[in-house]
Amino acid sequence: MTETEGTANSKPGSKPGTKPEAKANKRKWIVGGGILVVLAALGLLAWWVLKPEELGAGFASGNGRIEATEIDVAAKTPGRLADILVMEGDFVQRGQIVAQMDTQVLDAQRAEAVAELGKAESAIAVAESQVAQRQSERDAAQALVVQRKAELNVAGKRLARSQTLASEGAAAVQEYDDDLARQQGSAAAVAAALAQVTAADAAIVTARAQVVGARSSADAARATIARVQADIEDCALKSPRDGRVQYRVAQPAEVIAAGGKVLNLVDLADVYMTFFLPDAAVGKVALGSEVRLVLDAAPQWVIPASVSFVADVAQFTPKAVETASERQKLMFRVRGRLDPELLKKFSRDVKTGLPGMAYVRLDAMQAWPDRLALHLPN
Repeated sequence: MTETEGTANSKPGSKPGTKPEAKANKRKWIVGGGILVVLAALGLLAWWVLKPEELGAGFASGNGRIEATEIDVAAKTPGRLADILVMEGDFVQRGQIVAQMDTQVLDAQRAEAVAELGKAESAIAVAESQVAQRQSERDAAQALVVQRKAELNVAGKRLARSQTLASEGAAAVQEYDDDLARQQGSAAAVAAALAQVTAADAAIVTARAQVVGARSSADAARATIARVQADIEDCALKSPRDGRVQYRVAQPAEVIAAGGKVLNLVDLADVYMTFFLPDAAVGKVALGSEVRLVLDAAPQWVIPASVSFVADVAQFTPKAVETASERQKLMFRVRGRLDPELLKKFSRDVKTGLPGMAYVRLDAMQAWPDRLALHLPN
C-alpha cells in the first residue's frame, strides 16, 4: 500500500533528489561569495592600514635602481693574457694587480736595449779616449810650432849677419845663400807646424762630436729601456680604485688587442640611484638637495643621499605641439648619490641593480615624515 501510494504521488519523468542537490549548490555559492567578500574587505582594510603616508607639497618621489660607476680594466699594449688573479664578485683595492699580460717579447726588447746601452757606453769611452789623443797631438803640434819659430828666429839672425859680412866682403856669398835657404826652410817648417795644430784642432772637434753621438746613443738606449720597462709594468693590470669585480671579459691565454677589456669593476665609492621627476618638481631641485632612498629588498632601511645631477633635457618629449597638459608629461633624469663615507662602512653590502624609491625634499623647511626618518643597519 505504501509503495503504491509513493509511486502514485511521484511525477512521471522526475528524478529523485533533484531539489536537495540544487539547494546544496546554492548554499555553496552563497558561502563562497561570502568568503570572497570577507577576503576583499580584509584586503581593503590591510591596504588602508599599510598604505604609505602621502608626501606633502615639499617633497617629490620617483622610482629607480641602484647603480655604480663602472670601470673597465684594459690592456695598454696588445699581447697574450697570461693570468687573471681575481674572480667575479671579488673585492679589490686601489693598486692591486688583478691580471697579468705575457711579457716575453717585452723582456727580449729590454735585453736588446740593455745591450745597445752597453755598446753606446763603450763607444763613449772610445770617443773620449780619441779626444784625449787628439788633444795630445795638438799639444805636440803646438810645441813643434814653438820649436820651429825658435829655429826661424835663429835662422833670421844668422841670415842678417851673413848678409852684412857678404856685403863687406868678409864672408863668401855662398854662406849667405846657405843661411837664406835655412831661414826660408825654418819659415816653411813653422807653417807646417801651424798646419798640424789646425789639423789637430779639427781632429779634436771630430772626436768630441763622436762623444756626443755616443752619448746620444746611450741616452736613446736608456729611453728605450725605460719605455720597455714601463710597458712591462703596464702588463701588470691594476685596479684603479677600490671596487668589486663585476665580470671577466677575457680569459687567460687569449690574445688581447691594444685597449682590449679584461675585467669590469664597479666603483663602490660612487654609488647612486637614477630616477625621474616631472618638470614641475625638477624645477625646485638643486644640486645637493637631500634625498632619502628606500629599497624594495630592504624597506626597513632609509638611506641618505644627495642630488648630484639633474638633466637639462627632458627624457620624454611630446612628438608634436607642446600643450599645457603635454608639458606636464615631461620627465627629467635626476641622480641621487650616496655619501662616500657611508659607502666605506657598507661597501660590501652594496648590490647594484636593486630597485627602490627615491624621495627628494624640495622645501628645506619641511620636516621629513616619520616613515622616512634615517634608519641604517648597525
